[in-house]
Amino acid sequence: MSTPNSSMQPPGVAVPDEGDNASGIRQYVTFMAGDEVFAVEMAPVQEIIRVPEVVRVPMAPHTLEGLANLRGHVLPIVSLRRALGFAERVSDDSSRAVVINYGEPLGFVVDRVSSVVGVDPSKMEGLDGVGCTVDADLLSGIIKDVGGHAMVMVLNFQKLIDQEFAHIARMQRDQQAAGISSMGSGTTAIAQHLASEDELHLVSFDVAAQEYAIAISDVQEIVQIPLTIIKVPRFQSHVLGVMTLRNRLLPLVSLRSMFALDRRASDESSRIVVVSVQGASVGVVVDNVNEVLRVPQKLVEPMPPLLAREGDMADITEICSIDGDKRLVSIISTDNLFRHSAIKDALANLDAEGQRLTDRHQNTGPDDEQVVVFRLGTEEFGVPIDSVQEIVRVPAELTHVPKAPAAVEGVINLRGQVLPVMDLRRRLGLNGVVRNDGQRIVVFMIHNVRTGFIVDSVAEVLKVPLHAIEPAPCMSDAQSSLLARMANLEKQKRMLQLLEPSHLLADADLHQVAAISA
Repeated sequence: MSTPNSSMQPPGVAVPDEGDNASGIRQYVTFMAGDEVFAVEMAPVQEIIRVPEVVRVPMAPHTLEGLANLRGHVLPIVSLRRALGFAERVSDDSSRAVVINYGEPLGFVVDRVSSVVGVDPSKMEGLDGVGCTVDADLLSGIIKDVGGHAMVMVLNFQKLIDQEFAHIARMQRDQQAAGISSMGSGTTAIAQHLASEDELHLVSFDVAAQEYAIAISDVQEIVQIPLTIIKVPRFQSHVLGVMTLRNRLLPLVSLRSMFALDRRASDESSRIVVVSVQGASVGVVVDNVNEVLRVPQKLVEPMPPLLAREGDMADITEICSIDGDKRLVSIISTDNLFRHSAIKDALANLDAEGQRLTDRHQNTGPDDEQVVVFRLGTEEFGVPIDSVQEIVRVPAELTHVPKAPAAVEGVINLRGQVLPVMDLRRRLGLNGVVRNDGQRIVVFMIHNVRTGFIVDSVAEVLKVPLHAIEPAPCMSDAQSSLLARMANLEKQKRMLQLLEPSHLLADADLHQVAAISA
């Protein structure tokens, strides 16, 4: 814990000098919450900050506002008004978060920080005969006539933390003993075991209202269009330029231009599919990413010779018919794609330093975890990519099953198999939303039970550096197992809550869901 100093104080707040301490005077921070004035001893106060933006955490206590990034570390932010039973109030310019550290820092939102005062022990009184608006068990005493206030209640944050978050310390100790790094282990092996040689695993996307796909094994990640793309002279028109992606230069090519389709400005739906072949990486710009598909080989046919393109444009080698022949998906061969002159030009014309950066950071697999990022409202969540069986659209109607668990929204027919579908919002205790075209079903295999979960949207496939992944603060028993890790991407100002798929199905629902899909 850092020693409090003047740099953490609000403007105009002075710190009593050492002479005060020597004479027995104790330092307190005074602050407002509701209509009351409180004080806390200086010792556990780590710092005082403006109220930060937070990431909301499902299944957390009501008092938790969310999680914030404090100089690269995850900080839980707690509403003191809620903790004390006061009426809600929206934070404003006067609001502050007082960071209290009794081993694990917590930020408590207060209405206003008043001052730092030195208090003579003679001004401290007990609680006998004093009427208080808060639980007296949470108070250490009363300070009379200090800082311009007739009475200031000394709040015992240690008792408040023990009362509100007693389980946090216990779960943190348990996780440290068990080793949080073991979270998610084995998912890769499970996914590899479940993968069938009789299926293609594809990422599908749209270009000019036509659906295409690339083998997921060739896809490194899927990212959003950056604000800045560096234009490079002498590139073909197919080459949009280069971008920086985690300390490497990534050339970007337009699939619309390569396929001789009308150019279109990128928008919020546009994505960059980063593909890799023979040690080289290129970002392929597409209109939007649809799904992750598992397609039986029997539905895949070679592109008819009369329709196959020649020369540089012989990129589409196969075509598959799915959803009862309602959808035709053209499968792009990345081997052929990388023989295209535009790709060769993009790779060959990277400057020498850029190429060295690319080479140096190309094989970063052991230092990264690849996750599928999806959204529920404004919050972002992630799951290991190897845990995702596929991602499919939500049909217009779900078939409801009598006597199914309350969490099951219904079932769908997924290539001849019954797939139970649950709403992830309901699983995480969030409010529901009206069905819309942006929603997707993410399919997992959980304890040998294949189950789909509806999410608001699927954003991207992202490589997260392992050093950015840390244990999530433990706010509840349910949250500690399901949302035990966070990806704290400080430079991008993003925090991803990482779900552990094996805990998505509650034990009470597992057997019933298995019976539905049998």
